[in-house]
Amino acid sequence: MPSAPFRRGAFEELPERPRVEHPYFDMSAREVELSTPSLGRLRLHLRTSGEGPPLLLVHGLMTSGYSFRHVALPLGRRHSLFVPDLPGAGRSGPAERPLTAEALAELLVVLVDELGIRGCRVVGNSMGGYLCLRAALRDEGAFSALVDVHSPGVPEPRLWALSGALSTRAGRALCEALVAHDPHRWVHRNVHYRDESLKSREEAREYGAPLATTLGRAAFVSYLRDTLDPRAMREFVGLLRARRNAGRPFPIPLALVYSTEDPMVPPRVGEQLAALIPSAELTWMEESSHFAHVDTPERFVAIAEGFFHAQSRGRTDTQGFPRS
Repeated sequence: MPSAPFRRGAFEELPERPRVEHPYFDMSAREVELSTPSLGRLRLHLRTSGEGPPLLLVHGLMTSGYSFRHVALPLGRRHSLFVPDLPGAGRSGPAERPLTAEALAELLVVLVDELGIRGCRVVGNSMGGYLCLRAALRDEGAFSALVDVHSPGVPEPRLWALSGALSTRAGRALCEALVAHDPHRWVHRNVHYRDESLKSREEAREYGAPLATTLGRAAFVSYLRDTLDPRAMREFVGLLRARRNAGRPFPIPLALVYSTEDPMVPPRVGEQLAALIPSAELTWMEESSHFAHVDTPERFVAIAEGFFHAQSRGRTDTQGFPRS
């Protein structure tokens, strides 16, 4: 264990294999070809496993479906898991058009239809949670329930600063150059766990592989510039506020799961989203992180499964919702 929370060790000291075993590479893998109006033709890498009602797992920025490696086995005991890599991430092909949040929300709707799992449950982490929120608003029948794990969604000052830096060709070129210098070390520096001893060379390769390519770096910059565009988030917040003020609940049952500690997305974002979506259940996790499904998988699975079980019983309240 690290001597202090979020204390990163040296890249040279990373073990080849993670110290906690996982079944990610034992999951069935295939490529899914699809097309969307906004992004055109795409090739997505997909992992599947488990039995039961379908559950889609959507990863966040700079990671891939591999990020769900520690929860695949317990979640797969009660669900048929569908774990894609988003365009230009993991082992998926790139997109040739800007990766706006609305285009990626549209992609998720097309994906569930392509897979035949419309109305599935979904877990979205970080940027993936933000995309799932938007997809649920776009198409109310795409998902039946959502667990959003520490997503952004509010135009924070750092996002405005990032938008300004990437608004010029020179800024985008500098970002790509910084990543290209050593993609594996970039990932090691910028993915933050409370327990940094969970990292490995294996993880650095999985997340760093697309960043080692020109198209992969272009996708990463598009995620930073286009998906996390604070102007689009401002419109998103306005939509949520209008729904709340009109007395309209979020289209589907929603659990917001946030850590009290997170160097990546300020925990206050969870409070702001909960205020905008009164029908959502906000659960805080102590001694966890932005990647609760990596740092504290057992507690995270208990929360997610408890929420899904409550919804399957047709409950409209959240009494007895498992808490950390």
